[in-house]
Amino acid sequence: MTMIAIGGVIGAGLFVGSGVVAKAAGPAVILSFLLTGGLVVLIMRMLGELASSMPVIGSFYEYARVAFEDRPKVSQFLGFMSGWMYWYFWVVVVALEAIAGAKLINFWLPDLAPWTISLGLLVMMTFLNMFSVKSFGEFEFWFASIKVVAIIVFLGLAALFLTGMLPNSVPGLGHFLTAGGFLPNGWAPVLSGAVAATAFYSGAEIVTIAAAETADPAKAVARATNSVIYRVLFFYVASLFVIVCIVPWNSDAITTPFVSALETMNIPYASHIMNAIILTAVLSALNSSLYASSRMIFALTRRGDAPTSLVKLSRNGVPVRAILFSTLFAYAAIGVSYVSADVVFPFIVNSYGTLILFVYLLIAVSQLRIRARLERESPERIKVRMWLYPYLTYFAIAAMLLILGAMSVSPDAEQRLSFWFGLGSVGVLMALYALTQKMRKIDPKAFVACPAAVDQSQLGI
Repeated sequence: MTMIAIGGVIGAGLFVGSGVVAKAAGPAVILSFLLTGGLVVLIMRMLGELASSMPVIGSFYEYARVAFEDRPKVSQFLGFMSGWMYWYFWVVVVALEAIAGAKLINFWLPDLAPWTISLGLLVMMTFLNMFSVKSFGEFEFWFASIKVVAIIVFLGLAALFLTGMLPNSVPGLGHFLTAGGFLPNGWAPVLSGAVAATAFYSGAEIVTIAAAETADPAKAVARATNSVIYRVLFFYVASLFVIVCIVPWNSDAITTPFVSALETMNIPYASHIMNAIILTAVLSALNSSLYASSRMIFALTRRGDAPTSLVKLSRNGVPVRAILFSTLFAYAAIGVSYVSADVVFPFIVNSYGTLILFVYLLIAVSQLRIRARLERESPERIKVRMWLYPYLTYFAIAAMLLILGAMSVSPDAEQRLSFWFGLGSVGVLMALYALTQKMRKIDPKAFVACPAAVDQSQLGI
C-alpha cells in the first residue's frame, strides 16, 4: 500500500515536468514544490482520516455523498460530480501515459509507429488489470520500487558529486546561487510553478481507493498515508535541490533535468538509463490510472450514477466491464492525438488538470462535515486525525481557491486555458448529470443503485 501511494505520485512529472518549472523559477523551484507538496500533505491527511474511519469502495466519491446525506439532492449531485470528475481525470492520464510511453520506446525503436506502441502498452496494461487485484498490487509494487531505488541512487551520486568525491567534481553548491541568486525571476514564477506542480503530485490518493480491497483497510491506509507524506516531499524537493546545483537553471539542459545531471556527473549511458527509468514510471502511472478509473466507475455503478451493466465482477473479484469501459476513452484519445493533434487533444490535456483541484476541494469540504458528525456520534471510529482540525482544513480550502483564482488570471496562457477548459469540462459533466436524471425517469432499471453491493454499515453513519 505504501508503494502504491508513492508510485502514484512519482511519475513523468518529477522526471521531466519539473525541469520546466525549474527553468522558470530557478533554484526557488524547491519552494514551488514545497508549497504544493504541503497542500497535498493536508489532503492526504484528510483522506487518511476519512478512509481509516470509513473504508469504502470509491473512497471520496462516497464521502462527498455521505457528507451531505441530510440534503439528498445535493448529496447525489456532488457524489456524481466528484466521481465522474475523478474518473475523467484518470482516463485522460491513461491516454497521456500510453502516448508518453510510445515516445520513450521510440528512443530505442524509432522505426515503429508511435500509435502502435501506445495501443500495445494500453492493451498490455488492460490485461494485467483484468487478472486480479493482486496482479495490480504486485506490478505496482515492483515498478514503484524501481522508481524509488533510482531516485535514491541518483541522490547518492549527486551527494558524492557535490562533495567532490567523484572524478572531476568540485565540492560546493555548484550552480545553486551563481546565476541571479535564489530568486532570479522573483516570486511570480515560483507561485505559477506551484500551480503547475499540483498535477505532478496527484496520484497519492489512489491508496485510499485501494484500501477498501485490503484485509485491514483502516490499518493499511493509516500506514500508507503517513509514510507517503514525508517520502514524497523528500524525493521531490531533494532531487530538485541537487539538480539545480549540478545543472544551471537558465540552461536548456534543465528541461531534461535527470539526464542532464547524470551527464554532467559523467555517468555512462545516462540517457539510456534515465529513459528506461522514466519508462517504468510511465508504465506504473498507466497501471495506477487504469486501476483508479475502473474502481471509480465501479463505485459509480453501485450508487446508480453509471449504467448498472458495468457493475458485474469476474471470478477473481475484478470489475472487468468497468476496466474495459474506462479504456474506451483512452483508445479514442490515442486516436485523436494522432488524427487531430491540434484541436481536440489539446482540449483534453488542458481540461483534466484543473479537475483534480475541484476533487480536492470536495474532499476537504467532505472531511469538515463528516468529522463533525463523527465527533458527535462515534468518535471512536476516528483512527487517524487531521492536524489542527478544523483550521488546517479551512487553510487548505482557501489555498486551493487561491490556486484556481491564480490560474484564471495567470500570465501563462497555458494555465489560463487549463482553468477555463476545466470549467468547461465541469459544465459538460453537469449536463451529463441532467441527462442521467432524465434517463432514470425513462428507464429506472438502467441507472439504479445496487443495494446488495452498497453496505451502509460500512459507512458507519
